[in-house]
Amino acid sequence: MALTLSEHWQITKPAVVSKHGLVASHHHEASGIGAEVLAAGGNAVDAAVATGLAIGVAEPWMSGIGGCGYMMIYNAESGTCQVVDFGVIAPQTLDPMDYPLENAADTDDDLFGWPRVVEDRNVQGPLSIAVPGHVAGLSTALDRFGTQPWDELIGPAIDLAKRGMKIDWYATLRIALEARGLANYPASRDFFLPDGLPAVSLDAGNLTTLQSDAQVSTLERLRDAGPGDYYTGDIAQMIASDMAAIGGKVTAQDLAAYEAQVMDAQTGGYRGATVHVPPGLNAGPTLLDALERLEGMWSASGTNPDGAAYEAYGQALFDAYRHRLETMGAGNGESCTTHLTVVDSKGNMVALTQTLLSVFGSRVMLPSIGFLMNNGIMWFDPRSGAPNSMAPGRRPLSNMCPAVVTGAPGGPFALGASGGRRIFPAVFQLVSFLTDHGMSLDDAFKAARIDVSGADTVTVDNRIDPAIRQALGEKWKTVELPPSVISSYACPNAVQDCGDERHGCAFVMSPWGHVAAG
Repeated sequence: MALTLSEHWQITKPAVVSKHGLVASHHHEASGIGAEVLAAGGNAVDAAVATGLAIGVAEPWMSGIGGCGYMMIYNAESGTCQVVDFGVIAPQTLDPMDYPLENAADTDDDLFGWPRVVEDRNVQGPLSIAVPGHVAGLSTALDRFGTQPWDELIGPAIDLAKRGMKIDWYATLRIALEARGLANYPASRDFFLPDGLPAVSLDAGNLTTLQSDAQVSTLERLRDAGPGDYYTGDIAQMIASDMAAIGGKVTAQDLAAYEAQVMDAQTGGYRGATVHVPPGLNAGPTLLDALERLEGMWSASGTNPDGAAYEAYGQALFDAYRHRLETMGAGNGESCTTHLTVVDSKGNMVALTQTLLSVFGSRVMLPSIGFLMNNGIMWFDPRSGAPNSMAPGRRPLSNMCPAVVTGAPGGPFALGASGGRRIFPAVFQLVSFLTDHGMSLDDAFKAARIDVSGADTVTVDNRIDPAIRQALGEKWKTVELPPSVISSYACPNAVQDCGDERHGCAFVMSPWGHVAAG
């Protein structure tokens, strides 16, 4: 009988505990930059802005100044939560007729499985780019809620851009997975695929770096001329010129008209806690819907989720996703990604989700500014007549789900994740772990989760008890997958104010995810 040899990895990333502030993000350098801002006297918003700008350089395939996002801001003194919405908007010249369906029965290969559009025009390339909001969002948050100057907080991002992005094995993996798409666009190809191949470091002790003079120049211009330059100044003109040259629809008029929106958070009650989410066209309202369904169908027991809990999670997620996809979108009047969370020494918290949408967004790097652009048009349903159908000037329905929970047993916490449609199911279960089961943040991040993302299948972590997995398989179609670096269960991080100390957790399986103390 032949022996089958296999390796079984056990990866841990314990919670970081500090009496001061914490920054949790998907990149260790970005977390460290945010922690330095806290240590220098900045508040949670200051640290989030510096971290958000830096991670767009250090992890450019997930977010950056060509993208968008939501920032949740919790004021510990007042107990209130506000939201900065800087989502993308369809260009005013967008024409839905430019996105004909190839075959109604065929679906695209990206995050949402929409009916396939001819040439994948909504998924990648110039026609997939929507009006970006990242610079407006972070600068608006800083103006309203921060204490430090913009020109200082963008400085670390400039330093990273001057040095260049370090290429370790994980960066090479990410680039290689999208090399085919990147090769179609000259500036993207030249940056990420030197010599026509994915960038790689042959010496782990002396990593290759990818550096763009255009990127440095853009960030320095934002520092010196201010963030408004992105929308009405020289940078806006460069973006508009590059877009016109490649056949994109975003114009100087679109950029000049863009404004980030500041609003009160939407709230809902859950087991005596209060869940704060962004209102409108994101996954926050769906999170509240799912939690309300869960509370009505299941009573929590024990310190860990059992079979009844996982079945209730699955049912609540199926029902909430069905309601979401059937009803939500700008057309009916309802109002891969990175996430970071911050808590400062006063207990103020930020949950910031920012994205290019797909990994590498549109795959298009604009040569004049040196940054990848979003593919926000993919958030729209390409079919006409649906609540989330595309139209000029319309905001699409996004998957981002930053959240703040107050009144929880262990203290208020802020959390969120990257991972497309998997984001909200991950946040939903972590909220339950921390409120229903009274888990510590550390234990919650170790616990196995399932995923229900709008299709007919439940993805089940194979660390879950076999009897529970069997019961789930008898109820629904299931697929069992282990946790991995490129996760099937989203990539969360969180911080919690536990009174005398603060706790922070980063995505356990990430080689880059890190919590830094300030």
